[in-house]
Amino acid sequence: MQPRPLPSVILFSLVPIAAWFVVRPFIEPIPPLPALYTSFGFSIFALIATLYIIPAVGPSFIKANLKGVDLLKNDKTPIPESQGLVCASIYILLLILFIPFAFSDSIASFANAKKTREGISVIEFPHYQLSVYLSSLLSLLIATMLGFLDDVFDIRWRHKIPIPIIASIPLLMVYYAERGNTHVVVPIPLRFMFGTLLNLGPLYYIYMSLLSTFATNSFNILAGINGSEVSQALIIALSVIFNDLLYLPWPLDFRIPLHLLGNKAEVEIGGVWSAGMSYGSQELVERHLFSLYFMLPLVAVCAGFMYHNWYPARAFPGDTLCYVTGMAFAVVGIQAHFSKTLLLFFIPQIFNFLLSCPQLFGLVPCPRHRVPRIDHATNLLHPSKTLFLKPPSKLTTLVLVTLSTLGLTDLTRHPSNGTILEANNLTVLNFFLLRFGPRTEKSLVQVLMCSQVAGSLFAFTVRYGLAWLVYDGNRR
Repeated sequence: MQPRPLPSVILFSLVPIAAWFVVRPFIEPIPPLPALYTSFGFSIFALIATLYIIPAVGPSFIKANLKGVDLLKNDKTPIPESQGLVCASIYILLLILFIPFAFSDSIASFANAKKTREGISVIEFPHYQLSVYLSSLLSLLIATMLGFLDDVFDIRWRHKIPIPIIASIPLLMVYYAERGNTHVVVPIPLRFMFGTLLNLGPLYYIYMSLLSTFATNSFNILAGINGSEVSQALIIALSVIFNDLLYLPWPLDFRIPLHLLGNKAEVEIGGVWSAGMSYGSQELVERHLFSLYFMLPLVAVCAGFMYHNWYPARAFPGDTLCYVTGMAFAVVGIQAHFSKTLLLFFIPQIFNFLLSCPQLFGLVPCPRHRVPRIDHATNLLHPSKTLFLKPPSKLTTLVLVTLSTLGLTDLTRHPSNGTILEANNLTVLNFFLLRFGPRTEKSLVQVLMCSQVAGSLFAFTVRYGLAWLVYDGNRR
């Protein structure tokens, strides 16, 4: 299959725009957040690099036997696999090149020292911030290596699950060395038992390692159709960026009427010195800038790869992309201290994980591939089935009957004794096909993307409209 064509106008139009954003911090007047301009410029370069390098290296991957066939197509032409390695390489390289712009005072020297600049300015070298940044890069590098090893050796699920914990070790070690906070605010209904603040101690580190494990594997188990993995990562990254922008200095001032949702007060956003929803807190601004520095190039490489992975796919991501994107989300959730908000953006993945638990933990037979079944005559996808070679246990029967009653699966029973013979594979993709009927692969991934967008909208509603029900004060 030939690569998708790339108009040369993309290259010639985006390169000067990217270059302008990179050098903008060195041009008077110095902007309030100069490194953010550079990060945006590097992100455009990441988009261009991904768009052009993916098709260029595809034949080399096929030659190295890193290839696969599309299970849902009649055409069995080999397609380059493990292209997430290319995305990860571009992503990490640009994050490394960005270090001088984020942590050097060379940009600040261009500004008038007597003039008070809005936003963040580096007075002393930020050793702590740099150590956090480098530990995050190290975790991403390890995740890339382990993801590529998974692609090459096809590691079994029971061995694959703890891999992200290994990648998160540098993150956790630096967090411990810098005496990171392990206290959590207790929800109002539980304060009579635990008080307002609860020190989780080592449990907090277990929570952070499990967060990286979930963020990584959640994309892996919700895959199988063109564009599914990268579209999830793209929408979540955009949601995180929008959340970060709420906390940055804005010259505008506006209010969100959350009283319509029952909140006691409106949320005011804006005013440069109010620093958005940070309300003058430089620490909060720095946290969300850190998140933006990682999310902007991630959106770029995901968008570039999605161009080639969209139906019909010309390139497959492999496990490497899932590992890197999942670890990137874990990094910003942990280091920028908004892990609860991050998990809200993973609502579709949480639903898919809970639905998949009976198969993941052995109650229901779990085939190697749980992708939907295609009817080549109509080119429509149908829910795939898992077969019971022996009568299921009472616990399995109870679980499946409960899921069937809730409309989450469809069971095939023996006509005489009612024993379960077949059940739909327990994934959200098969659930969509069960509820909405057969549809094409392209239509199914669009439904998945819509559910991801709906999940993000619901997450923002819960985070900024309903959080006051369980947390008092301004939980930022």
